[in-house]
Amino acid sequence: MSLKTLVKNSLKSLHLASNDRPTFSPEHFDAHVMTTYGRFPIALTRGRGCYVWDDQGRRYLDFVAGIATCTLGHAHAAMVEAVTQQIQTLHHVSNLYYVPEQGALAHWLVTHSCADRAFFCNSGAEANEGAIKLARKYAHTKRGIANPMIITAQASFHGRTLATITATGQPKYQKNFDPLMPGFAYVPYNDIAALEAMVADLDRETPQVAAIMLEALQGEGGVCPGDRNYFQRIREICNDTGILLIMDEVQVGMGRTGTLWGYENLGIEPDIFTSAKGLGGGIPIGAMLCKAFCDVFEPGDHASTFGGNPFACKVGLTVCQTLEAENLLANVQLRGEQLRFGLQRLVQQYPTLLQQVRGWGLINGLVLQPEAPFTSVDIVKAAMDEGLLLVPAGPQVVRFVPPLIVNADEVQQALIAVEKALAMVVKRQPT
Repeated sequence: MSLKTLVKNSLKSLHLASNDRPTFSPEHFDAHVMTTYGRFPIALTRGRGCYVWDDQGRRYLDFVAGIATCTLGHAHAAMVEAVTQQIQTLHHVSNLYYVPEQGALAHWLVTHSCADRAFFCNSGAEANEGAIKLARKYAHTKRGIANPMIITAQASFHGRTLATITATGQPKYQKNFDPLMPGFAYVPYNDIAALEAMVADLDRETPQVAAIMLEALQGEGGVCPGDRNYFQRIREICNDTGILLIMDEVQVGMGRTGTLWGYENLGIEPDIFTSAKGLGGGIPIGAMLCKAFCDVFEPGDHASTFGGNPFACKVGLTVCQTLEAENLLANVQLRGEQLRFGLQRLVQQYPTLLQQVRGWGLINGLVLQPEAPFTSVDIVKAAMDEGLLLVPAGPQVVRFVPPLIVNADEVQQALIAVEKALAMVVKRQPT
C-alpha cells in the first residue's frame, strides 16, 4: 500500500470516527471529569499541520502544540504511516522481552546526544522520577552519601508526582500536598553565587549533594533561558565534586530551542537528562538518559509497564528521523528569529504594557510589564477570538510554542492575530 493511500484511508477513518462522536456538552464533561484544569471554552476535534478545528467547525492556528508536544503538528504523513503500520503489527509487549523498536530509538537518542544509556517511560514526570532515583542510588553506592540532597531552582517545573512537585521550586504546586519528599533544596535560577553557597552549606561537614537538577530554559517558570556562564560554572563544580548534573529537557528538548537538546545552547554536557513531550510528537513517551559511568540501575531497580513499548517507540523514532529528514532544526531557528523580531516590534509599540521578548528557537515568551492592567490569560483569550491558540507561562508571560513544522506565513498570521488581540485587550481597559 502506498503512503498516499495509507494517509487517505487513515484520514477517512478519522472522519468516519468523528461522525460517531456524541454531541459535546461542557456540562456533561464537567459532571464526569475531575476539574484539575482551568479549561478554555472550546472543544477541539481534529487537526492538520499547524491548525486545529473545534466542534463548531472553527479553525485555529495552533501555537500551543499540546504545550510544546506536537513536534510535527497534526496528522503528519510520517506519523500517520508509523501509527498505522505499528498498530497492525505489534503495539505492546512486556519489557521482560527484547523490544526491537525500543533498541532502535535508544540507539538514535544516544548517537544524537551525550548519553550512553536510555530508560523509557510514559511522561516527563516519570522520566524525572527516574533521574531522581538514579541520582540517589549513585550517591548511596558510589559516593557513600547517607542522606542525598538534590538542588533545584526556584520557579522550576519538573512534574506533578510527589517527588517531582517537591523538586519543582514553586510553592503553588506544592500547597496542600505535604508532607513532601525529603532531600531537595532550592536556589534562584541563574544565580551562581547562591548555588555555590548552597553547595558549600550542604557539604560543609560531609558530602550531601547528590545532584543539581535544572532546566536549560525554564518554561513554566516564565520562558527564562539559562545563562551560559552560570551553567558552565555548574559543570565545573560537578566535575570537581562528583555531584551529578541533571538537565530536565522535557519541554526544551527534541529541537524546540533550535538545537536538538537545550543543553547544547549552554556549551555543556549533563550526566543525566530527561525527555518527553516532543519525543513522541503527541504519543505518550518519556525517556531518562545518562552517561555510562552513572548507570547504576540493576534488574528490579526501576520499571515501567508501558514504557518503551513497540508502538510508542516506533512513533518516537519516526519523530526523530523526520526531524533530520525535513531539516527542522534549521526551520526552528529561522521561524524563531522571525517570531521574536515580530514580537519585539509589539514591545516597541506598547512599551508601557509589554516588557520584553525572551526565548530560544520556537519556545518564546512575551513578557508583560508588572504594571500592565491585564494578565497573560487576557491576551490568550483575546488571541483565541482571533483564531490563534496561545498558552500562559504564569500571569505575566504569554508563551509561543508552535509545531516545529510552522512556516513563515503561519508565523506572520500569528503575529497579526497577536497584534489584534493586544489592541482589543487595551481597548477593553477602563479609561
